[in-house]
Amino acid sequence: MEHSFFAYISRMRYIARWGLMRNTVQENIQEHSHMVAVFAHALAVIRRDLFGGTADPGEVAVAALYHDASEIFTGDLPTPVKYQNPDILEAYRKVENLAADRLLSMLPPELAPSYAPVLKETDPEVTALVKAADKLSAYVKCLEELKAGNMEFKSAAQQTKKALTDLHSPELDYFMTQLLPAFSLTLDELQA
Repeated sequence: MEHSFFAYISRMRYIARWGLMRNTVQENIQEHSHMVAVFAHALAVIRRDLFGGTADPGEVAVAALYHDASEIFTGDLPTPVKYQNPDILEAYRKVENLAADRLLSMLPPELAPSYAPVLKETDPEVTALVKAADKLSAYVKCLEELKAGNMEFKSAAQQTKKALTDLHSPELDYFMTQLLPAFSLTLDELQA
């Protein structure tokens, strides 16, 4: 029997994000998941090292790598559609869960139990850090588009920044004040 889990995971690069928006640079869920993993790892390290948290940064990074894996089957449902009303959100979460089950069925049975908690985030602390990193990645995308002169992302940037602030996360606040400003610099300014 062929086990196609990783072959499907490699197809994440074909699923585009921001489908309703005009993009200066297209982003796919594989690229997005990488940045979410980088940010989630950083947030977990900040939480652990500065605020006494206990989340394992490696576990958080792995959960972030796979946080959108179900979109291989569902596609990326735009945020305004997904959160339009509670019924749509609940139905979409059920579809995501079915997609995660489908992916798990593509692993050898002896490996599936190790991937189940990764594909179906069950630890509330890990889930919260991945969610914060996901929003942070979206905000950085908005900033990059605005930096390129694409005003299409102006409202999304404002809404996403508010969502980040509303999380009331000390590690996220630290990242936004200490590390995020560098994203507005040019390459020459970064090298100075």
